[in-house]
This record gives sequence, structure tokens and C-alpha cells, in this order.
Amino acid sequence: MKYILLTIFLLKFNFLVSQELIIGEETVDPGIVFIFEGAVKDHVMPSGMHLKENETNVHIEARVNWDIKNTPKGSPEGGFVAYLHITSKVTNQKTGLSTFIDLIPHINLIDNYHYARNISLPGKKDDLYTVEFNVIPPTNIELSLHKDWLDKYGNQLMTNQYFLYENVNFEEIANASRK
Repeated sequence: MKYILLTIFLLKFNFLVSQELIIGEETVDPGIVFIFEGAVKDHVMPSGMHLKENETNVHIEARVNWDIKNTPKGSPEGGFVAYLHITSKVTNQKTGLSTFIDLIPHINLIDNYHYARNISLPGKKDDLYTVEFNVIPPTNIELSLHKDWLDKYGNQLMTNQYFLYENVNFEEIANASRK
């Protein structure tokens, strides 16, 4: 009986962990990996800064980490890349209505540190969407660079980045629940 209960628990946990829609994956210099996702809506605190779970369709995420293969010297392999400014625009391809959001740092027990925001889709769950992400590196007030970084990579962490994904279908993830 214990094994049956453990199996049911693990299957349910695996379902919760794997319930993410990969919108896109990108790697940019100097070894930063972006994984953009539509995740299952969730309760996020503080509540005054985030849509309530029952007002949300999707949790838009950007997992941003150092590339394990090309990590700059001194950086933690696979570690979170902090201080980025990431925005996303989700546009309904049928109606043209859109939602614009700032993704802010979050932490949970599945992805650890990531950038994210709860959103209400600008249309029906089964509509197709265009999803845009803008990534701006930290300013020199937020992140100071030592001479060795400047000599090897230049005067910023990375350059501005823009990513566009079309025909994104959120229906399955929008109908899922963490409960």
C-alpha cells in the first residue's frame, strides 16, 4: 500500500513539475541561457503586486542562468543571472489585443530563482498568441564591473536582447492547476 501511495504522489508531483509550456530557448554571449515558459498559474506573494491566482490564466516565466558549457570564469555553473530587466508582451493573434508585463525576480522550490509574472490572457485560452520578450542588462548603478570583466567582455553584462515567438498555444497550461 505504501508503494502505491508513493507512486501516486510521485506521478502527481512529476505532473506539477513538468506542467510548463516552453515558449523558447536562447543562449546569448557571454554564456547566458534564457528559457521562456508559460507555467501553471500560482499564488504569488506579496498579493498586492501580483494578480490573484483566480484572476490569472498563465504564469509567464524567464529562467535565466549561466550556461554550464560556456560559463564565464568565476561564475557559478548554471547559476541565476541577476539584475536583468525583462518585459513581455502577449498579443492575441486573432483580435490584436495585448497584455504587457514586467517580469520580476521570483523564487520557488521547482525553478529556484527566475523572472516571472501572473497574467490574464487578452483573449480566449484556445486562441493563438504572439509572445515578445525584451531583455535589458543592468545599469552601471545596479551592477559594477571589475577590470578583468571589462577586458574580456566589455562594459556591460550583455547586450539588449529581443525575442519573438508566434503561434503560442496556452490552452493546456491555462487549463491546468497546481492543486
